[in-house]
Formats: sequence, C-alpha cells, structure tokens
Amino acid sequence: MKVLVGQFVTESNANIPLKNEISNYVVAFGDDCIRRTHVGDVFAQAGIEVIPSIFADAAASGVIKKDTFAYIEAGFLNAVREHLDEIDGIYLMLHGASEVEGIGSGEHHILKEIRKIVGPYLPICVACDPHGNLCREYVESVQVIRSYRESPHTDSVDTMKKVAGMLVDLLRDRQNIHAAYHKLPLILGGEQSVSTDEPVKSLNQYMDELEKDPRIRSISWHVGYLRHDSPVAGCAIVAVPQTEADQEYAQEVADKVADYIWQKRHEFHYTGLTMMPEEALNAALAFDGRPVFITDSGDNVTSGATGWNTYVLRQVLEVEKLQKRFLFANINDPDTYMQLSPLEIGTKARICLGVGHDEMSKSVELDVTVKAKGKLQGFMFRREGNYGDSVTVAVEGRPIDIVVANTKQAMVEVHQFEAVGVNMDDYDVIVVKQGYIFPELKAMGKMCVMSLTDGATPQDTRIIPFKKIMRPMYPIDEI
Repeated sequence: MKVLVGQFVTESNANIPLKNEISNYVVAFGDDCIRRTHVGDVFAQAGIEVIPSIFADAAASGVIKKDTFAYIEAGFLNAVREHLDEIDGIYLMLHGASEVEGIGSGEHHILKEIRKIVGPYLPICVACDPHGNLCREYVESVQVIRSYRESPHTDSVDTMKKVAGMLVDLLRDRQNIHAAYHKLPLILGGEQSVSTDEPVKSLNQYMDELEKDPRIRSISWHVGYLRHDSPVAGCAIVAVPQTEADQEYAQEVADKVADYIWQKRHEFHYTGLTMMPEEALNAALAFDGRPVFITDSGDNVTSGATGWNTYVLRQVLEVEKLQKRFLFANINDPDTYMQLSPLEIGTKARICLGVGHDEMSKSVELDVTVKAKGKLQGFMFRREGNYGDSVTVAVEGRPIDIVVANTKQAMVEVHQFEAVGVNMDDYDVIVVKQGYIFPELKAMGKMCVMSLTDGATPQDTRIIPFKKIMRPMYPIDEI
C-alpha cells in the first residue's frame, strides 16, 4: 500500500502590513518533506510506502499572496494527479488558519481541489492545530480530522503520529465514514483557551474519556482563529466514528461535547496574570523575585504579529532610577540589525530602534554597546532551519539589554536565548513577544504577567471589528 503525505502551515494575521510570499515559507520536497512531517516512521512500521507532496510552513505570519498559494497548492495537486493510480490514502497536516487573497481559507481550497481529483471515497486523514477554522463541507469531506489537545502545542508531533496511525487502521479495515461536525456560536483567542486552565483542562479530560469509546475513533475541539475576518471563524467540535454504523452516534457525541462547552462559555478567561500595560510594568518592578516575564500580548509573534513594537521598551525607558535589569527578547528591526551586524563585540553605536510603522512601533534613539551576536532558532517542532539573525546590545547608562533581530521570531524556549548569546540568569525582568507564556519560561518565571498592549494581536475579542463572521457570536454578542 502507498499513502501520500504533505503539510501546509500558516496562521494568517490580516492586521499586519506584510503579505506572505514564497520566501516566507520553509518549503521541502521528497525525503525532506517526509522527514519534516514526522509521520514517515508510522507508515514504515506498517509496511506502507510514503509518497511526498509538499511541505510548506510559514508559521504565524500574514495573509498569503494568491500566486504564492497557487505554487503551494500545485505541490499538493500535482503529486495527487501523478500518483492517483498508486495511492491508497492521503495524510495531511493542514493548520487551519490560513487566508489567501481573493480565495479565503487555503486549507479548505486545497482539500476541495484534492477531492475533485480523487473522488469522495479515498481515505483522507488530517492533523491540525486547534487554532484553525472549520466548516461543514471541509469536515465532512474527510474521514478523520484531529487537532492537538494542548495549548501551547506540546502534543503536536504526537497528534500527527496519532492521525497517521488512524489512516493505517482505516486502510486495514476500510469503512465508509466521515468526520461529524458541530459549530458553536463562540469565538475565543488562544490566550483564553490554554489547556492547563479550566475549563479547557476538564474538557480535554472529557474528550480523552470519550475516545475510549469503541465506537469513536477520535474527538477534538477546534478553538478557531480570529486574526482575520472569515465566515468560517469560530469554535467547532469534530467526532470521528469507528464504523459506518456509528456515524449517527458520532454526531450525537459531537453535539454533546458542543453543549458541554457552551454551558461553560462564561468560564473562559485570559490565562494567568493579566494587567493593563502600566499595571503590568509596575507589578514587575515591585515584585521581590526573579525572573519576571512580561508578555507583550498586542505584539504576539506566535499569533502572527510583526514583533517590531517598541511600546514596552519606551515604557521602561521612562522609569527614573531603574533598579531592575531588563532584557527585551526580541525587537524586530531589520535596518537597525543591518547597522549593528558589521560591528565588533564591544563597539559603541547610536541607533534609532523601531521601524516607525505606527505609534506602537515608533522609533527611539539609543546609545548602545554591542554585547553578542547569534542566530534566531525555531521552537517546538519547528527547530530546523534558519529563522534569522540577531545582535544583542546594552543601552548606555541603563540596565537594559535588547536583542535586535532582522526578522520576526518569537523566543519561547531556553535554547533560543542561548543561541542569541544571552544568559537569562543575568536579568530581573524579561520582556517577550507572546500572549500566553510558553512552558519552559513559565517554569522559570517567579512571576509571569500578560501585558494587555495594543497592536496586531489585541486580546479583547469584543473590540475586533468582524464583518464576515456568523452572528450572533459570543462574547461579541450576548446570547
């Protein structure tokens, strides 16, 4: 037997001025595509040959240009056409949060075009991120859709392998099934759906128990993605039956889990400690312990923001007689990086940090000394590849160090700080460009506070000007 595999990942934040071109993607074909999908061993152990299509990953970034998407989609469709008479099934990792100029959801378009080629019955199994959007047509066109449980996504690779295993099982015991779907009039951000918090923790336990039912292959909760306006935005439940006879039962289970979530809609909340920017900084300054992490949530790079806002830096610079040592990791400013890059360690320079796109990214003049140079590394299952470069500088006369980057890349794991040449133990307060704090930093932090800053990733869902989403929708509307 043979299966075709591929992966497409983009979280399209429409609130940033940058569009995704092919240069924004890590693209792989052949054996490299198979290796990066993390599922080759699952099929090899089952004696199934793997045929690669395309691996394309831009992580969290902007809306995709139409010609860029056409190239990526062709990578899937050409492979399907070429191997149509050979393949017994298809495994795909489709994130679920892409937006393509003039098209809409890239994942939905890819799957629709694949079904035109292979017909309605060839088994297709999809692993996905819970922060992706679904619709009934998309869900019911596949046999299996299963999202990660954990946010942050510490179970991402395990979920990919699990879905690949479901395809193996399905090929051994073919069933005429499709995933069952229930959409909820509920829209949430990632910072309101962290899996270590309630009610998500109990919801995941509930779904784990339901997956022990011999009539259910899988069940998952899809939080959705809200950084671009879309008619498919909002929460959804997907349940996958074991056999054709269980199809109606799977729908009942999906409906039951949807009702469970709806009854708890008032319980979803920002994770951890959250404060307005002035309160957040004051709390960090007053706290007797180290390190403190401040997350600049309005410039959350893990949700597609640019990482170039200087707002929190300017807050700290205004503090007279600053006693605590601060690290900003990092601020994206390609021009300033280019100025600093040729300089030797220990060289002094005057920089104008900040791209000046808007008030949040307003530039500030600083006298600095070059302290370190390094590489920006990926995190979680995206550690491979070159994600950019950095120069770390010390601000003259102030206990402030800044990692200046030439691209946007969130720093959420310890190895990333080591790679840019800074020692986290040297600092009292570390400011990062994320929303919810990631596990390694959370474990280190004596206090972690999410600063509710403005920017491309605002946390208050009610103030985002949606026009295309289903209405009424809680909490935008009171239902």
